[in-house]
Amino acid sequence: MTGEFRETIYGKCAADFAEDRLVNLCDPKAGIQTGPFGSQLHQEDYVAVGTPILTVEHLGENRILHDGVPRVSAEDKTRLSRYSLRKGDIVFSRVGSVDRRARVRGTEDGWLFSGRCLRVRPDERKIDSGYLSYFFGLPSFREHIRAIAVGATMPSLNTKILSDVPVPHPRDIREQRAIAHILGTLDDKIELNRRMNETLEAMARALFKAWFVDFEPVRAKAEGRDPGLPKPIADLFPDRLVASELGEIPQGWRVGSVDDGFDLTMGQSPPGETYNEAGQGLPFYQGRADFGFRFPTRRVYCTTPTRFAKAGDTLVSVRAPVGDVNMASEDCAIGRGVAAVRHKTGSRSYSYQFMKSIKEVFARFEAEGTVFGSIGKKDFHAIPCVNPPRDLVLTYEARVSPLEDRIEVNERENRTLAAIRDALLPKLLSGEIRIKDAEKFVEARS
Repeated sequence: MTGEFRETIYGKCAADFAEDRLVNLCDPKAGIQTGPFGSQLHQEDYVAVGTPILTVEHLGENRILHDGVPRVSAEDKTRLSRYSLRKGDIVFSRVGSVDRRARVRGTEDGWLFSGRCLRVRPDERKIDSGYLSYFFGLPSFREHIRAIAVGATMPSLNTKILSDVPVPHPRDIREQRAIAHILGTLDDKIELNRRMNETLEAMARALFKAWFVDFEPVRAKAEGRDPGLPKPIADLFPDRLVASELGEIPQGWRVGSVDDGFDLTMGQSPPGETYNEAGQGLPFYQGRADFGFRFPTRRVYCTTPTRFAKAGDTLVSVRAPVGDVNMASEDCAIGRGVAAVRHKTGSRSYSYQFMKSIKEVFARFEAEGTVFGSIGKKDFHAIPCVNPPRDLVLTYEARVSPLEDRIEVNERENRTLAAIRDALLPKLLSGEIRIKDAEKFVEARS
């Protein structure tokens, strides 16, 4: 029957695939479980040290995000043991973005999940959990689950809705595992690059903070200690701090404003009919929705842009919310929700890290908006700051530029890998491409 297809609610599917309701593919004892009711767990029950409890906010793209996960005590872990997670479980958002899901890895085994989540525990004798989780990532499945969720203003899932969804799948579990392995290899490489970029970003940020926020080399010299820098760099720092309206600053550095040190371009939105998604014109970024880890994602283009950013400019969200930061990876157009900033030395790295460092200043404009937060050009220009010597800024740029270059390479590779995965996913899970042809598909797109 290979090569023959039948129609499903998700589109065409190989005729030799089986199809079952999700509940029939789950563990018969603990298959689909809603998280604890609000009365069973309150925010005040969270503790500093204990068992992590997964919330909707920590559902990444098929991975669980670990930063800032709340925790509960050993007593609550025992009391809520029916809501525990084990490797291979899949967790859904129960309310709101009901198509969000993440698969539990070994590092999350034994965690709990919160009341705004649903847990799916596959029966590994019937279906591979990796395959099932990728099935849940199909655009056609995500569209279907959003359509059948209940609630007009706030969509929500329940165990009955999820239990009844049909799941087409290869009959041979070895084929399911092979499909999950191919897609998982791409995702693992994306995750490795992401973690590497986080490390590189932390290194660049730590050096910026040491030199331009904490003034560590100046303090070391003032105390007669070795600043731990090559002499030509150490000589760029003075040996004492002096008082200023912004607190102690290195001797010879000036207190000024953003306008003194940076070139600023506020975005402007052209008429809506000039936008398109067909790649005509320049990439057009309108705000935070376009921002990624470091670089924005192309979604919309503009044929008659009026305000521009150059490759390497820092992009700052200036409207609802204020202060999110990205970097332009190419020449682009910017709408009124974005400003483009670059230090007058041309340093991309210093510009980026400085804008990240004044997050608290931006937060005040976010909080002061009457309807939503915003910051105008005059207020942006007037933000007070300490202006270090030009040579020191350029030295910082030279030190961290290799890190920035590596981040950009990794980000570009991740976009290619994600595009391959997203193209391969529906083809493998529908049987349009079989395992033996998948490697050729990946090679052709790499």
